[in-house]
Amino acid sequence: MESLMKNNWQLTILQYFWMTIAVLISSVAVIIFLAPFDIAPSGVSGAAVILHRLIETPIGLVTFLLNIPIQILAYFLLPGSWRVVVRTLYVLVVYSITLDWLAIYIPDKGVSDNVLLNAIFGGVLEGVAGGIIFRAGGTFGGTSTLALILRHKFGMPMSTTLLYTDALVMAGAGFTFGWEAAMFAVVSLFISGVASDYVLEGPSVIRTAVIITNQPELVSTTILHHLGRGVTGWEAIGMYTHQPRWVLYVSISRSQVGELRRLVMKADPKAFMVIGQGHTAYGEGFKQSEILPVP
Repeated sequence: MESLMKNNWQLTILQYFWMTIAVLISSVAVIIFLAPFDIAPSGVSGAAVILHRLIETPIGLVTFLLNIPIQILAYFLLPGSWRVVVRTLYVLVVYSITLDWLAIYIPDKGVSDNVLLNAIFGGVLEGVAGGIIFRAGGTFGGTSTLALILRHKFGMPMSTTLLYTDALVMAGAGFTFGWEAAMFAVVSLFISGVASDYVLEGPSVIRTAVIITNQPELVSTTILHHLGRGVTGWEAIGMYTHQPRWVLYVSISRSQVGELRRLVMKADPKAFMVIGQGHTAYGEGFKQSEILPVP
């Protein structure tokens, strides 16, 4: 029991460490790359950037204040959400302080005068920060928490809520900064989503193959012997011919696709094979554990 509690504390400390790193990365993205060029990030942070331009309010403080009612709603409306709320409040406090601290000590001219470059790099950093914080079991709150509430209470898909809120922020950016700035914000938002998925799921280095064959033993033995990959098979019926077939499933690395195709065609020239794209595989022969474990 004592060892288990120690491991839980170590895991919690590790998660908060990575959440802090994510906050620092996101703060740099907003203060150095996005806000100086009127590129509004998504969600509540984007609204804070717009208000900063209109009435010169601190971005960090406004981000925190706008999140408070959302977190109160989450505490009362989402079952078992107190742990998520506590983590989100920690992130928001550190995020708000870091944003306003960086705004004081870092020049507001940015690194480059090229707006597109700033939109790209700002989006990459925002996406990396989002991916890290999700893997650590945290969240930046804001519209993500609001989407969870609406899904729980009304069954509204999270993607729909996020689409509407992001569209609202982008429209506000268009009216405030001009529509060219809003278009750069959309570019940054898209890149942020791609970068976040990359951090969450890893590079697409895994391929999966489904093979339909009349020679299951020969094909599976050939794959196991030459590629060192395990094969799972089950019996099926061809719905056109109504003849029995075997379906084989195997996961391989991207570099093994050509060799797999050659081996299968050699073992059974009449085999039908579909190769699909995966992201990450866990288990024997692949990754054994995640970098940022979440309980």
